[in-house]
Amino acid sequence: MANAPSTRPSFSPGRRWCIGFSVAVMTLAVFAVVVMVNYLSTQFFRRYYLSSLTRIQLSTRTTSLLHSLTNRVQVTVYCSREEEFFSDLANLLKEYTSANPKLSVRYIDYDREPGAAEEFKIKYNTSTNKSLIVFECEGRSKIVLGDALVQNQLVQEKSETPGQLALRKKPINFLGELMFTGALIGVTNPKPLKAYFLEGHGEHRPDNANDPMGYAKFAGLLRQNNIETWPLTLLGTNTVPDDCNLLVIAGPKDPLPALELGRVEKYLGEGGRLFVLFNVLSEDHVTGLEKILTKWGVNVTAGIVKDPDNSSPPEGLDVIAFNFRVKHPLVNALLGSRLQMILPREVDALDLAAQPDSGIKAEEIVYSGPRSVLSNGGMTQRPGVKPLVVAVEKSAAKGVAAERGATRILVTGDSLFLGNERIESAANHDFARLAANWLLDRPLLLEGIGPKSITEYQLLISNAQLQTVQLILLVAIPGGIVLLGGLVWLRRRK
Repeated sequence: MANAPSTRPSFSPGRRWCIGFSVAVMTLAVFAVVVMVNYLSTQFFRRYYLSSLTRIQLSTRTTSLLHSLTNRVQVTVYCSREEEFFSDLANLLKEYTSANPKLSVRYIDYDREPGAAEEFKIKYNTSTNKSLIVFECEGRSKIVLGDALVQNQLVQEKSETPGQLALRKKPINFLGELMFTGALIGVTNPKPLKAYFLEGHGEHRPDNANDPMGYAKFAGLLRQNNIETWPLTLLGTNTVPDDCNLLVIAGPKDPLPALELGRVEKYLGEGGRLFVLFNVLSEDHVTGLEKILTKWGVNVTAGIVKDPDNSSPPEGLDVIAFNFRVKHPLVNALLGSRLQMILPREVDALDLAAQPDSGIKAEEIVYSGPRSVLSNGGMTQRPGVKPLVVAVEKSAAKGVAAERGATRILVTGDSLFLGNERIESAANHDFARLAANWLLDRPLLLEGIGPKSITEYQLLISNAQLQTVQLILLVAIPGGIVLLGGLVWLRRRK
């Protein structure tokens, strides 16, 4: 019987080496292509966002600021990675560093890195374990509180106890870009802005956090927007300081002496910025500011506006204002939102046609509803739309430079709506921020940068449905994979 011919092995050692070498070369080639494409994409290509749920895209205003940035900025994120907003924060900072590599970010997880956390506390003289984001540039630093990144709203929900309701903080807006861009402006601008609060006439106090009508929250909002706050008295020889960028007169109850009124008027004539808020507590007497404001095209009436169609029952002491002047930069971002004002006074813009060369432009920018009435000493006027806020701007005369810039004035018929108790109601908080930035002529923080809405999704399933899902995930899917693998194994054995 002849010997069977010997079979040649399928893979000789040489052939195996050739195949291995080819695989290694192809792997390196694919890796090189991926690296080159990634590099080119960061330099020449745009990003496209495929998911509206995870989309984080910077506004054009922030992008312009980042492209103009020439100084290096160090961002230190002192935050636990278990925080609910951490992923949003990290993704947002990735967009900042992608737009300008001069920004560098360092993360310190105080739960997992106790040594680094202790160094951070010593460096910034803090003992808190709350989240902080620190922006630093050339010795200047700005701290953004992690709690300020998310705007919450109290909502009622069913409690575990039958028949009872529980209150829960519901996140409604993410303010990351707004806060971070403001901090960038602060650390890259060597000259800080200052707002002075006039006192001595019953005004709301910016240092009073316990009084519902105090202005501590408003003052804190200014500081978050990199505006320092200082008290001011105009008694004796005191005048408005040269470094005053914004003068706030918040709800004076008592008349201002002629000496102080003269100093306020002088400040406006030099190109000052004034935020004056009236309220119901001065309805029956003049404060003296009314006469000054008349020269600037603003008339503050003695009556109280009531809007039966847009007020909260049963008292109806508030006015829900949602009519805004279209295309005015201060209220553009508020279109579709509402303000809640408390017993506001009517504030009208006067016709300055007789002074065409004054350069003064007064505009009514917030209105009540069409069936509003003005109640004045028991007398009620005919129903109609009532203006509640007036913005004034004076253009600079040709060839003449004002000492402080171009005058801007904002007058509101209510001051209680920005007190500690009401500033978080409706869009009052946003109005306060926009008002300060418009008065200080910071268009970067007026257009295109705003809160990002947070949408919550709830999955409601019964116990039976939950058990079905568990069976599918824990039994059906793994069992199907094992069965399929067994069938493949049996087929190959045949």
